[in-house]
Amino acid sequence: MNAKASFSFEIFPPRKSDSIDKIYTTLEQLKDLKPDFISVTFGAGGSINSQNTLDIASLVQDRYKTSSIVHLPCIHQNKAQISSILNECKKRGLQKILALRGDIVEGKEKSVDFAYASDLVRFIKEQGDFEIYAACYPEKHNEALNFTEDIHHLKEKVDAGANTLLTQLFFDNEDFYRFKEYCDIANIKAEIKAGIMPIANKRQVLKITSMCGSKIPPKFAKILHKYEHNDKAMIDAGIAYAIDQIVDLLTNGVSGIHLYTMNNAYVAKKVFEATHSLFEA
Repeated sequence: MNAKASFSFEIFPPRKSDSIDKIYTTLEQLKDLKPDFISVTFGAGGSINSQNTLDIASLVQDRYKTSSIVHLPCIHQNKAQISSILNECKKRGLQKILALRGDIVEGKEKSVDFAYASDLVRFIKEQGDFEIYAACYPEKHNEALNFTEDIHHLKEKVDAGANTLLTQLFFDNEDFYRFKEYCDIANIKAEIKAGIMPIANKRQVLKITSMCGSKIPPKFAKILHKYEHNDKAMIDAGIAYAIDQIVDLLTNGVSGIHLYTMNNAYVAKKVFEATHSLFEA
C-alpha cells in the first residue's frame, strides 16, 4: 500500500508596502485545511528578510500547530550570515530548511562561500539536525545547458544531504513524469513533491513563466486567451486546471502536492475542497 500523499502550501511574507496583518488573515483562512506543512519564502530577487520569514514560520508552528519550512537562498550570503539564520532557526525549533541558490541580483556581489545550492545543503548538514529540502525543475533549470547537466546538479544536492525535493511549477504533467524518469535513471532516491500553481490572471502567469522558464502548453494557452478579460472566469478556470493536474498526479502515485498559493486563501480552499478526499485514498 502506498503512503498517503502530502498536501502543502507555499506562502510569502508581505511586501514592504503591505501590513503584516495580511499574512495573519491568510493563515487564519488556511488553518482548517490542515496542510502537512507550509513553506515560507524569503524576499523576491534574492533579498533576505529573515525576521519576517522566521516570525511567520514560527507562527505557523506555534499557533497553528503546522510544520513549517524556511526558504533559505544563499547566492548573496556568506557563511556567517547563513550560520546566524540557522542558529535562529534552532532557537525557534524550526528544523526544516529549503536550501536554495536563489535569484542572482544584477550588481549585487555573489557569495564566495555558496556558488550552488549543493554548497548550502552541505553546509546546513554540518550545522546540526535539520531536515533539508531542495528545489528541482521538471523542465530543467533555465540556466542549465541541458537536462543531463541539470540532473547532475540535482544529484549533487541529494548526495549532499537533501532528502525531499519540491518542484518548480509546471503546467504539463508529462514534463513531470519525464523528469521523474530522468531521476530514476540517475538513481536519485529523494521524495519528489509536485509544485502546482493555480493561476489567477494572465499577467501573473506570463511573468512567472518568463522568470522560471516553464512552458505554457496549448490547452493552457487557450484558457489564458479566452478568459483574460474576465477576472472571475480566469480564477475559476485556473483552479479547474490545477485540480485536473492534481487528480492526474495523485492517480499516478505522486508523493505530494505543494500548492503555490500566492497568499490567495480562496484559491487554496477551492483546490482543497475538490481534491482532499483523494489524499486519503
